Amino acid sequence: MTIRAFLAPVAMALILAGCVSQPPRAPDVPVDHAQARAQDERRAALTNWSLSGRIAVSNGKQGGSGRIDWQQSGERYTVSLSAPVTRQSWRLSGDGTGGRLDGIEGGPREAADVEALLRETTGWNIPVRALADWVRGVGADPARFGEARIVYGEGNRPVRLVQAGWTIDFAQWQAEAAATGGPVLPARLTATLGDARVRLIIDQWTPGVTP
Repeated sequence: MTIRAFLAPVAMALILAGCVSQPPRAPDVPVDHAQARAQDERRAALTNWSLSGRIAVSNGKQGGSGRIDWQQSGERYTVSLSAPVTRQSWRLSGDGTGGRLDGIEGGPREAADVEALLRETTGWNIPVRALADWVRGVGADPARFGEARIVYGEGNRPVRLVQAGWTIDFAQWQAEAAATGGPVLPARLTATLGDARVRLIIDQWTPGVTP
């Protein structure tokens, strides 16, 4: 069974509800850019982490959703996606040199370009390597993806990040991390490039996890 087949199908209106990127409003309060940079540095320093939550993807014609579990240690990653309705799952694992996709029809596949591998195998455009940084609210490696442009808002946190043609809108942040001394991390974000959209709702962040 293909990934596209087992992703829980949802109506396009449901997937895109709240996902369409709108130009962010000017911050209602002044932004302290020194504080914003300091927060960016704290989030960027978090290189070992895991998250669990929900993902919805669409390509302008089709869409699907499921559960996501992501472990990251430096450039090493393991991303697992499951669809509760069909009880199917797949796993993408790799590092900066390439990746391996398990759980697909025809057996595992490997490639140096993991984004191309996902497009060819699933039909979804998911910028995995850059998303590992974007999901923490920081720009990805400028040498690989170009400079990131960031708009800050309430709490000196990003409301929009633009890089490599993608626009990432941050709708909600998890403030409870600050109570334990950790950086405040995103809870809801949407990455958009043309018709491609990836929406993440993060239920839990865990620092210090190695895949």
